[in-house]
Amino acid sequence: MTSDKKHMMRAIELARLGEGLTRPNPPVGAVLVRGGEVIAEGWHRKAGSDHAERDCLKSALGNLQSAILYVTLEPCSTHGRTSPCTDLILEKGIGRVVVSVEDLNPKHAGRGLDILREAGVEVVSGVCENEGRELIAPFEKMITTGMPYVTLKLASTLDGKIADNRGNSKWITGTEARERVQEMRRRADAIMVGAATIIADDPSLLPRPSEGRHPWRVVVGAAIPSNAKILTDEVSEQTLVRTGSLGAILKELAERGIMHVLCEGGGKLAAGLVEEGWVDEFAFFIAPKLMGADGIPNFAKCGGLIVDAHNLKFHAVEQLGDDVLIKAKMEQ
Repeated sequence: MTSDKKHMMRAIELARLGEGLTRPNPPVGAVLVRGGEVIAEGWHRKAGSDHAERDCLKSALGNLQSAILYVTLEPCSTHGRTSPCTDLILEKGIGRVVVSVEDLNPKHAGRGLDILREAGVEVVSGVCENEGRELIAPFEKMITTGMPYVTLKLASTLDGKIADNRGNSKWITGTEARERVQEMRRRADAIMVGAATIIADDPSLLPRPSEGRHPWRVVVGAAIPSNAKILTDEVSEQTLVRTGSLGAILKELAERGIMHVLCEGGGKLAAGLVEEGWVDEFAFFIAPKLMGADGIPNFAKCGGLIVDAHNLKFHAVEQLGDDVLIKAKMEQ
């Protein structure tokens, strides 16, 4: 691994510390290196706070002409809640800037890099681009389509059941898998479930521990008990109960600045999202268990034919205790 890739991967690692806190902005990380040594690090900690570059550079002292700034996303060049990061980079006299992904907003894509180049700064882009683009996938979806990025998470037995014939689902997967789900909740801006899940389990849908995250809870369906946790807890004002078109519900979430929706089922909602083409990524947590034909399926669709099957492509497989996490996307 080259030095540029090593430091960029560290910047991506830092950026992930801000996931779930930066909406409607993307998570961004930055690393400053001089003489081969890391002298400062930073990340965008939450919306309205310092951008990653400013968070990193505020502690950098001395002559930075020979320093290299690694940043996961092209530095901003326009005034928002903070002044342009390109101005700060030039003010600090940094000689080289390495970027993973260029700004995806067509209004100023590449403008920040052009400003730096015109001022004599050496600029390199596209380092660890795949990892950098994965980091900001929800932001990219929002910028390019105006809709949130949807991750569909389903925990099921090996024969595809999410609960037994009495509706019991605790616990299909083990501790390690359930801890990973909490991580996923912390990275998301909203957690979505069907009304049947609330009626059956009365979950809070909040990440545990929260680590400062309080994602929206979105329930699709009706007839939820008035004493449900999501309607009575300390963040009940961030609960939405909606019926109707899934597209309209997702559009409303986008208008609220929600970039990343983690849907945790159940099977009927999962089928609706898949059939209407709203799922960007699948996360299947598979337990080495067999439930039987009368268990509740993870994908509640009937009458499907092999010629109409949805083809997925696996892009990551990971062992979590006795369970397996399979990440997949719809085959293009």
